[in-house]
Amino acid sequence: MQLGYNELEVDALPTQTLPDDALVVGSHLPKDHYNWTPQHGPQLAMTTCGIEDLFFGGARGGGKTIGMLLDFNIRVMRYGRHMRGVIFRRTFPELEEVLYWARQIYPQLGYQYQAGPRQWKHKSGATLKTRYLDRDKDADRYQGHSYTWLCFDEAGSWPSPEPIDKIRATLRSPYGVPCVIRLTGNPGGVGHNWLKMRYIDPAPPFTPAVHVHRMQDGSVARVERIFIPSTLDDNLMLSQNDPNYWMRVAAAAGDNPALLQAWRYGNWDIVAGGMFDDLWQKDVHIMEPFDLPKTWRFDRSFDWGSSAPFATLWYGESNGEAVQVPGVGQRTYPPGTLFIVAEDYGWNGTPNKGLKLTNAEIARRVKEVERAHERYKFQPGPADTNIYDVISNNSIARDMEKEGVRWKKANKGPGSRVSGWQLIRGMLKASLQQPMEEPGLFVFSTCRNVIRCIPTAPRDARHADDVDTTSEDHIGDALRYRVLQRNIRVTQGRLGGL
Repeated sequence: MQLGYNELEVDALPTQTLPDDALVVGSHLPKDHYNWTPQHGPQLAMTTCGIEDLFFGGARGGGKTIGMLLDFNIRVMRYGRHMRGVIFRRTFPELEEVLYWARQIYPQLGYQYQAGPRQWKHKSGATLKTRYLDRDKDADRYQGHSYTWLCFDEAGSWPSPEPIDKIRATLRSPYGVPCVIRLTGNPGGVGHNWLKMRYIDPAPPFTPAVHVHRMQDGSVARVERIFIPSTLDDNLMLSQNDPNYWMRVAAAAGDNPALLQAWRYGNWDIVAGGMFDDLWQKDVHIMEPFDLPKTWRFDRSFDWGSSAPFATLWYGESNGEAVQVPGVGQRTYPPGTLFIVAEDYGWNGTPNKGLKLTNAEIARRVKEVERAHERYKFQPGPADTNIYDVISNNSIARDMEKEGVRWKKANKGPGSRVSGWQLIRGMLKASLQQPMEEPGLFVFSTCRNVIRCIPTAPRDARHADDVDTTSEDHIGDALRYRVLQRNIRVTQGRLGGL
């Protein structure tokens, strides 16, 4: 398969791990000069790791921010005035945590804070700037800059890696200083998917992996990356000085086991505080494909995208007729139960990045999927109402109709977003009941992007009943359109029978 722009071909280095001596304080650490040295375990492994691109953390209380500040200082001890670093948070107020710990640590290590340029300057002449990076265009301000050390603290707060990757171009040194990029973060947040795909999935912890980027011009860029996990158990300074911290983390998670797995143990298979993580159970909601009765209703839904991904989903809706489930036997699902049987996700392999296909090309892909599932007769389903906007006497809907693909307008009235998410939650919950009494929701295992995106959909930080619109929400939107349509049809049917 020919790789497109920004797609990844990942090859884990064969069983290569960090050397044993990475867990021992090296002679280059002048412990007699100061009290702050990396703690044994992941924090020390991180500060002695030579991999250029490193992701550190994974749970609350893992010592991430302190570890980053010490990592920069160790490099200052080696390279002196030639070290130039920047530590980023997404917003300026978030830098307060970084500055707090820097004030505790750096004055003891020979640094002074310079308020004007907002940087710490070491007596050797090395400098560490503190900056915020909210949007992609903020990265443009750093064109022409040169740094040897970059850190993105709490990287999960960035919806996409694009601004981080733009800043990466500033890594260079005319003095032979090894240039590195460091990220920290926990499961959850709008950046969960791209962090997991880039650092967690390619190789086991402590194992470097080579990421190969094949560009459109044929050039190849190879980047070596590594994930070093750290949890509260690895942060002895915190756990000994504040032994009740873990109980506060558990209390904050409440009765949500998914939150506890993420915050306490760094489980990346769920999202802490996501829209659906408290209900999603892959052993229940994911099913191997099987033939559905032809008498069921079959249709599709669509969320358009070009620079961002488009999402097309195909469904089978139960009418109450029994079905034979392999390995289970005969099952009867309540009328209205949805099975997502197929998907077409228009991304380029990088989360939230689209294929930029024409409307006709997207429509032809719809027809191709339906030919592969010809035993079902798919009806037009709901699509984002934006496709009906007329510009220069044309619309996206008209372009697709010319290829034989038609849609219905989705319900996007006031409150429809929140209502749609709540309906999905209700259906996921209904699937967990045995026997089922209300319509549920299931996904065929072949729909890999549905399985990747739905369980990890993050809540909006300001509107907890909505999904964060800066996240990879396109599949969620397509599903929301379909669930709202089912609810309207059922409601109308009930009213008509009165």
